[in-house]
Amino acid sequence: MYYRIKESLEECSFEDLKNPDYQYVAVVTPAEWHEKQEQFDLGIDIDLVVDEAEIHSTKAEVNYDSLTGTFSIPSRRDITGKDYKYAFALDEKGIVFIDSTGVVSRMLKRISRYKKWRMPSLERFLYDFLELIITRDLHILEGYEKELDKIEIDIMDDAVEADLGRVNDIRGDIRDLRIHYDQLIDLGQELQENENNFFKPENVRYFGLFIDRMTRLYDTATSLRDYTMQIRDLYHTQMDVKQNRIMTLLTVVTTIFMPLTLIAGWYGMNFYNMPELRSRWGYPVVIIVSLLIIVGSLIFFKKRKWL
Repeated sequence: MYYRIKESLEECSFEDLKNPDYQYVAVVTPAEWHEKQEQFDLGIDIDLVVDEAEIHSTKAEVNYDSLTGTFSIPSRRDITGKDYKYAFALDEKGIVFIDSTGVVSRMLKRISRYKKWRMPSLERFLYDFLELIITRDLHILEGYEKELDKIEIDIMDDAVEADLGRVNDIRGDIRDLRIHYDQLIDLGQELQENENNFFKPENVRYFGLFIDRMTRLYDTATSLRDYTMQIRDLYHTQMDVKQNRIMTLLTVVTTIFMPLTLIAGWYGMNFYNMPELRSRWGYPVVIIVSLLIIVGSLIFFKKRKWL
């Protein structure tokens, strides 16, 4: 797929890319790139990594007469799953994406359908392209925050029933997003430096705007990561409190029945000369004394707020 950057992305033929009046955007497969690389005349003096299996991060590299790099974009449907991976190469004439996943083609179709520019430029296209990568991220992070709020309430109500596994899943997603944001910030800074003067100085501000937005997303993700750690600490604290309550109850029960055990053991000896054995009131008195011990112990523990 080939586009010229006009008031919007306008689909064109490969021959139209050679028109110097317009900058261009192209999407090719790795096989097409190897076939047409020389025709793009990008002045690439290194072997560009285009194999999806060899792409591991989002980055940009400045070459003698070009700027090349790769994208490794987590799927927003499964952040910890398989990334979308593709490469790119650009100069002042335009940018070429080398993509075998089809994701770039879908993004370009969306940009061509919804974006209109009063002052079209390669820089403005790159800004909209990068923005499209993170367009849903704020909503995703807000969704994580709401989930964590609910889990925190569940922990306060009953830590045993709380879904701590979901907290770990969210923490894993946020970890991958922070790495992704950090790489995008580095990419934006590389574009902003404009070492080869591919971009017009007045348009470099677009990359600054993108970096600012990425920094805010990175800070939000960092705050959520800290929130997940606080929730985990809260969970363990609540479990400790629950265990302490159980131990306190068991201690109180044991303490109450210790005197009763002593009485039972004392009168279980059945010595012949024990006077209570022949008294008609011996049995009721022992029952009353036992009840008084129980009631007295409960009152004592209640006043000490052990119950």
